[in-house]
Amino acid sequence: MKVGVISDIHGNRVALREVLAEMPDVDHLVCAGDVVGYNPWHADCVDAVRGEPAALPEGPWPTVPIPTVMGNHDRAVAGETPFTFNGMAQAGVEHAREQLDDEQLSWLADLTPERHLFDDRVKMVHGHPEDPDHYTYPDEFGPELLEEEELLIMGHTHHQHHEVYDEGIVCNPGSVGQPRDGNYRAAFAVVDLDERTVHEHRVAYDTTVVIDAVEEAGLPREIGFRLTQGR
Repeated sequence: MKVGVISDIHGNRVALREVLAEMPDVDHLVCAGDVVGYNPWHADCVDAVRGEPAALPEGPWPTVPIPTVMGNHDRAVAGETPFTFNGMAQAGVEHAREQLDDEQLSWLADLTPERHLFDDRVKMVHGHPEDPDHYTYPDEFGPELLEEEELLIMGHTHHQHHEVYDEGIVCNPGSVGQPRDGNYRAAFAVVDLDERTVHEHRVAYDTTVVIDAVEEAGLPREIGFRLTQGR
């Protein structure tokens, strides 16, 4: 069984479209949270993940919902959060609240912090299995993160990485919409549970389109500029 894994889209419709266009044939597609935030296309990205592409521009958009967990930005936009945001992140949260309609906000609010999928072969969280807001960087990966699942998916750090252990696989696919691992290209991963393999992918896209849209939306310019540096 092949699982396409995405995370941390952060309202970047341009990057998401390129990731979906480059996604190989998979049996399932999942998302480890933070659909919204930072970049200006929150509503489009929510609709894409919801499998509601009618209002979106032409692209390879899903026509069925993508199983998704709640990220810290999703939670902040839908309601309250104890997570502390910097100025850029807070601006993105406020912009998303203004842009999303009641149905889209309700969808975000109904997301859960943890999901067990495919007969419990896969467990998906945003930050850490015990703390959804904890940044689990690659140096914290280890088999002790796994329980009974074959694959643990995490996001949040925007750093693409995976490890294969005797106990199972731990994978962060990296960020679609705002990579922070020094590589500006949009990130995703494909996991073959039967072969116990992970293929990490990066996709180039036109960041200038996003930079222009960020400025047009009145969002902090740094949100767009940092995309060129993968930080």
